[in-house]
Amino acid sequence: MTTVQTLAGKEIVLAVTGSIAAVECVRLIHALRRKGASVQVVMSGAAAGIVSPDALTYACGRPAITRISGMVEHVTFCGDGGSAGLLVIAPCTANTISKIACAIDDTPVTTFATTAIGSGMPVIIVPAMHHSMFRHPGLTENIERLERWGIRILSPRIEEGKAKIADIDEIVLEAERAVMGKPLAGKRVLITSGPCREKVDDVRILTTRSSGMMGKELALQAFRLGADVTIVHGDTIPCVTNINAASAGEMRDAVMNELAIRGGTDIYISAAAISDFAPQQTQGKIRSGKPATIPLTPLPKLLDEVMQEYSPFTVAFKIEQKPEAPAQAMLKKGIPVVLMNHPDTMGTSNGEYELLTSHGSEKLSGSKEEIANDIWKIIIGMIH
Repeated sequence: MTTVQTLAGKEIVLAVTGSIAAVECVRLIHALRRKGASVQVVMSGAAAGIVSPDALTYACGRPAITRISGMVEHVTFCGDGGSAGLLVIAPCTANTISKIACAIDDTPVTTFATTAIGSGMPVIIVPAMHHSMFRHPGLTENIERLERWGIRILSPRIEEGKAKIADIDEIVLEAERAVMGKPLAGKRVLITSGPCREKVDDVRILTTRSSGMMGKELALQAFRLGADVTIVHGDTIPCVTNINAASAGEMRDAVMNELAIRGGTDIYISAAAISDFAPQQTQGKIRSGKPATIPLTPLPKLLDEVMQEYSPFTVAFKIEQKPEAPAQAMLKKGIPVVLMNHPDTMGTSNGEYELLTSHGSEKLSGSKEEIANDIWKIIIGMIH
């Protein structure tokens, strides 16, 4: 599956401090480079005692910086007009967080941090330490101070008495968001995704082959582009608000409740395969070995209800073999963007879609990550 090079042409400085989580940095470097980034490592002396600078040099293809020399590396990369676009400090110890908050420069990492903050470069800090250290009131105050300065602090995973480093996928997503220009900043995006499951009896359900991949990729791309993203589905993905819903009724309640609480949304994407019918549920289990008839009751269209009550910019999906008439009818109802796909694309990592607007149609194909990227380019062009 093709990965979109969201970080192509971007240079990221990865600053590593003396937490045992430094052993995760090789994986983090590889993940950033797979997205197209160039990575320059800078290490504190304590970090170099945990993971070899040679290991990180090999991972990023550049010599790891372990001391500031006469080449003033901190200015070259993170000073005014520096070559880097982002400083990520991961893992970041309690000691380093507090030093940065007080503008203390006594390691290569803290010197890079002061320089980046002074130049206005985006900075992401990824804490990792024992939980008792993370709860220290002085550290809490220092984190709040850094956040007031506009520094992004990623919440650690609290497990086994430790504030563990955030997941690699989350760090990469935050890095993408920091350097991709945020064309959706200030926009609220609400997405429905994946299959619905309607109970037939106590053990059986009526559902579809939808995997939710398209909705997931649309949500992640919206986050990268700076939006406030909520996704209603049966899964959990990083960095966005996840609301769980299994049946069409649960999805309808979740969506309408979210819209009521927040006073609507700017963009609504109906990517879920919401059930068109609800089976008449049988108590217990339908006995096997003989024919069974299951009455199906048509369900109301959530899409129509959302548009009628809140009128957001709406993107709809329509599964059709041919012709385009049902999708064209959706355009006539006032939906700006309709994506039509064949049933065979459901549940696959790649797909082919026909995107229809009032101005015409366009074929989109590739991985669903690539298609989501293309869809958002079109949406942004329409709303700006």
